[in-house]
Amino acid sequence: MSGSEKKRRLGDRKDARRIRNDELDGVHSLFPFIAPKRTESEVYIKQQMDVTDLVEYVKKINEKDPDHKMTYFHVFVAAIAKTVFMRPLLNRYIMAKKYYERNNIILSFIAKRKFKDSAEEMLVSLKVDKEQDLTGISRYISGDVKKIREAGTNSIDGTLKMLQKLPRFINGIFIGIMRMLIYFDLYPSEFQKGDTNYSSVLISNLGSIKCDAPYHHLNNFGTNSAVICIGQIHKQEIITDTGDKQIRDVVNFGITLDERIADGFYFAKSIRLLQFILSNPNLLERPIGEKIEYED
Repeated sequence: MSGSEKKRRLGDRKDARRIRNDELDGVHSLFPFIAPKRTESEVYIKQQMDVTDLVEYVKKINEKDPDHKMTYFHVFVAAIAKTVFMRPLLNRYIMAKKYYERNNIILSFIAKRKFKDSAEEMLVSLKVDKEQDLTGISRYISGDVKKIREAGTNSIDGTLKMLQKLPRFINGIFIGIMRMLIYFDLYPSEFQKGDTNYSSVLISNLGSIKCDAPYHHLNNFGTNSAVICIGQIHKQEIITDTGDKQIRDVVNFGITLDERIADGFYFAKSIRLLQFILSNPNLLERPIGEKIEYED
């Protein structure tokens, strides 16, 4: 998205442009040397979101179009995409001690084929088009999940199944080679396309199984710098700014970020923007790539 329309320069990667030193402050330019691993740079944020207006909005949308069921998760995905578009530092990652900003916003999640302990998980990645709106994203997710469930696999799932049949020492060699290819930006595009480790944000919807939001670790494999776990929407008594008590619909977000990509001030403003969007879900009827005005 950002950077995708610019000509590739020396030092850029296939999926991202290199962030030059003049775009960084002194602290962040040294961060990759101080904390070289993503997993040792994790910052955790537990945020409760008011989704009262979102719940009512989804109800009205589904009454208007009963042939397509929009879910809360679809709105969360669209809202996160909008937030990343508006706050591009969230779409950065560090590789080989250098900063990069992705050319596209890619959101991914893991879904069960069936709600059973023995059911396999499937990997789903969504490359967000800046012209898409909430309806487009909702229909894409529904269609993609349905297609994968019917087919029983997707490209990355098929690769994982093949690797599963190989001896363990071969798996170790294979992953070692993959790490080297990632480092030098030679990782096959077909693998990268469906790999959740290459997403801007990995989203885990625990609310669908009636669970609250935990914190999910980051991974040193790939480039993913943000994970959001979404809990179950529930009623809770809230004290308003005027001191009144109200029963509101709320949901907990467990957010894990690579603190090297931005500072706490930037993260806090991004979360407030996400809350603003969730409180005004009609904004998602506009294209994701259209900026919105809001008071911080």
